[in-house]
Amino acid sequence: MAANFARLRSQVELALAGRVTAPFTYRDRNFAEHVSTGISEIDLLAGGLPRGALTEIFGPDCSGRTSLLFSALSMRTAHLEACALIDGCDAFDPHSAEAAGVDLKQLLWVRCKNIQQTLRATDLLLQSGGFGFIALDLSDVSREVARHIPLDAWFRFRRAVEDTQTILVVLEQESNAKTCASLVLRLEGEPGRWAENSRQVISRHAVSSFGLSKLLSGFDVRAEVLRSRVQPVLRTTFRDGLAAANTSGRSGIFEAHAPWNYSIGARSELKPK
Repeated sequence: MAANFARLRSQVELALAGRVTAPFTYRDRNFAEHVSTGISEIDLLAGGLPRGALTEIFGPDCSGRTSLLFSALSMRTAHLEACALIDGCDAFDPHSAEAAGVDLKQLLWVRCKNIQQTLRATDLLLQSGGFGFIALDLSDVSREVARHIPLDAWFRFRRAVEDTQTILVVLEQESNAKTCASLVLRLEGEPGRWAENSRQVISRHAVSSFGLSKLLSGFDVRAEVLRSRVQPVLRTTFRDGLAAANTSGRSGIFEAHAPWNYSIGARSELKPK
């Protein structure tokens, strides 16, 4: 069996000679350009988002995935980069994204109805080129379906983005890309904080209808780097000492606004609208 596999591998490498370099190996880079997520805590923790690599961000519901996505999209569209969002369950809310600072004129929204459409759309966009930021949002895809995404799909995505200026971000409920991801971030939401004196800012009708109504002022999100293969190439827009030689296993906390705002940032800067 081993001899047959070795012979088949040799035949494939010979057939691809001159077109694909070492098809069965992956060349890890020691350094890559990273861009800011728009969240200082995440930038300090992971160095930002690496270009030419697959970044996996996962966590349960209400763990800050959408807030982080909107923040990153806001940063890239502000820099006039062409961005694409592959919406795995047609769940994207453009109004909330725009309120969070995303320039929708710079964003291609691909609305998918099943996982087959989602994977095909991702392949097409990665092969087409021209996008500075591509987000594959599988947050609302069931865990069972996401677990059965073929491993070769993750390898294709990693290969397609390698040696390009494209940032590929995948958002999921749990980690599935395995070793294909150069940066893996786990998010976990902490208990929400409710605004004091909420009754003063709620309409009289709402108070009469829902006497115990309160406004959610925000919640903390704990982020942890589970894998980081590339060190950031520091840019002037980043703070001194942003990168760490090995960020795996580090964790930090950032704060998310209430759902109607979706913006996130340093605690001292958080002021509900």
